[in-house]
Amino acid sequence: MSTLEIDRAQDEAYSVPIDRIDVSDPQRFQDDTIWPYFTRLRREDPVHYCRDGMFGSYWSITKYRDIMAVDTNHRAFSSEAGGITIVDRKAGERFPMFIAMDPPKHDEQRKTVSPIVAPGNLANLEGLIRSRVRTILDGLPRQETFNWVEGVSIELTTQMLATLFDFPFEDRRLLTYWSDVATTFPQPGQPIDTWERRDAILADCLAYFTKLWNERINKDPGPDLISMLAHSPSTRNMDPREFLGNLILLIVGGNDTTRNSITGGLWFMSQNPGELTKLRNQPTLVPSAVSEIIRYQTPLAHMRRTALQDFTLGSKRIREGDKVIMWYISGNRDEEVIEDPDRFIIDRRNPRQHLSFGFGIHRCVGNRLAELQLRILWEEILARAMDIRVVGEPQRVASNFVHGYSALPTRIAA
Repeated sequence: MSTLEIDRAQDEAYSVPIDRIDVSDPQRFQDDTIWPYFTRLRREDPVHYCRDGMFGSYWSITKYRDIMAVDTNHRAFSSEAGGITIVDRKAGERFPMFIAMDPPKHDEQRKTVSPIVAPGNLANLEGLIRSRVRTILDGLPRQETFNWVEGVSIELTTQMLATLFDFPFEDRRLLTYWSDVATTFPQPGQPIDTWERRDAILADCLAYFTKLWNERINKDPGPDLISMLAHSPSTRNMDPREFLGNLILLIVGGNDTTRNSITGGLWFMSQNPGELTKLRNQPTLVPSAVSEIIRYQTPLAHMRRTALQDFTLGSKRIREGDKVIMWYISGNRDEEVIEDPDRFIIDRRNPRQHLSFGFGIHRCVGNRLAELQLRILWEEILARAMDIRVVGEPQRVASNFVHGYSALPTRIAA
């Protein structure tokens, strides 16, 4: 954004009466003009009620410690009662998934898939990831512009997803497509314009995976996610909607966090060349840089809870049944907790102090795998001394949930 555009966005954010602010508008995320609205809410009304928002009435929780208080209190704030996004759909229209369940069912189903990201298995995957990263980087065009999102971010994460599911490798881009469809808010004029169209595409996803399930349930248990779900007592009797819900969760969770942080990382380095120089001069900073990339990007902008009881947060009384939105993207810029939060600093003192993976029982199960892929990518970029240049503005997706990119024009000088 130009200085003029930044100033205009700030003026608009502070000209709106505070009780009329609605930070749920996806256009502000696509335009990257959302930041001054969150700054204002953190300073003036950190537990903010929006009565007539684009997605109905809801509470915005915008400060780090308040978000932690909600995220770690599953007795007062439910994932299951209203789902995990700001969009309201009836219970029968939502796909059950373990991130949108409360204990004890959540804990049982999460435990089913967690072995795939256990330390021992991650150690086994490291060599494969490194080999794939090398192949991807070596195969990128030189001295011509290409889309980093397509060429690197999507390709690396989709290959990893195919491995985790033991999914037919030649069809792996279906996983990216289904992830994008699952996180789309249908709008007229868009490729996915109705909920019915979205659900029909996801039914194709279910049919494909049902075939894989039927094959693996009749075999000995394997190390892939489908086999784990098919053979675990807590998941083997799921109905089709619950199976699809957990598939969506695993596909999106395994795709969006890493994919958009891969793109965001290159964009941030291009905008902060001093940090890139610092990284090149001191490659041991890669793990710290990875954490800072994930904080600064915040790949999932929010998570929703529904109040199970009346609850006072700050000075505000949240009522039973109210929709409560934890804006991770705002908490990661909270000046009270994170020093100089609007700057991208790869060697900050506490780089892992961020909200991007959530807290409590719903903390992202694949966080270490995401960090591993990003670490290896940057290690290999540095090892090659690649002169990767961003040659245009990123194109962002119009979503208040997935904070991501559709394109980043890039050129490798040599």
